[in-house]
Amino acid sequence: MPSSALSPGAWWAPWTWPRTWCWPTTSSPAGDNLRARKLLTQLQFVKKMLVSLIVFVAAALVLMSFATVRRVGTGLLASAGIASVVVGFAAQRSLSNLLAGFQIAFTQPIRLDDVLVVEGEWGRVEEITFTYVVLRIWDERRLVLPLTYFIEKPFQNWTRSSSQLLGTVFLYVDHSLPVAAVRAELERILAASPRWDGRVAGLQVTDVKERTVELRALMSAADSSTAFDLRCEVREQLVAFVQQHYPESLPKTRAVVGPEEQFQGPTGRGAAAAGLD
Repeated sequence: MPSSALSPGAWWAPWTWPRTWCWPTTSSPAGDNLRARKLLTQLQFVKKMLVSLIVFVAAALVLMSFATVRRVGTGLLASAGIASVVVGFAAQRSLSNLLAGFQIAFTQPIRLDDVLVVEGEWGRVEEITFTYVVLRIWDERRLVLPLTYFIEKPFQNWTRSSSQLLGTVFLYVDHSLPVAAVRAELERILAASPRWDGRVAGLQVTDVKERTVELRALMSAADSSTAFDLRCEVREQLVAFVQQHYPESLPKTRAVVGPEEQFQGPTGRGAAAAGLD
């Protein structure tokens, strides 16, 4: 970190530190800004603590300059035992959130700009405060959750150590489709796509049912957003490939139509007629 990153007057203003030192952007790969996001998460929490402490101390010093307030303060100190019990019960939830904030800031199960899946919603961590976390959902909504949620409940963190991700595309086709041809087409599509990072590519038959065969295309991308776009691209092109080259291999329902006697067993109408004779 260059020493010129901070102006001389910024050292005494702790609320300027995080934005001056580093600011992760969603356009940078998580591998490039992982350390920056770790530091920023800790600095933002420390910044909020320092600002709150400075405001509290400043307000206390101002109020203590009045004799009336000093007398009230002396009376409060005399009853501090009872007051502490009352305040402890009243602020139990707030204190648990504050302790959760310390735990999140320094153990970091989540960081700013992390990609999470929480309550079935995909989003990025936009803000971490003393009491809650704000997730920016993919459709611009905001999901607000208490800090204790991330200590007590499971969630998915897609950028915990790396933003790289695997994506899947499923195709359901007829048994007559040549799998090798689809596999070759998948490799061609991925090689031509700038969204593929070159790590993983494959096509497997993952299930066979009475009417269709399930094919799973596996691919890799640098981050979750790119992986989603790559999956859509591969899905569209594979469907077009099957339609153009193997239209007879699209899913179909088979039915055999023939003489009625062919499907009647000994308990059918033929047997009943023979009994009448």
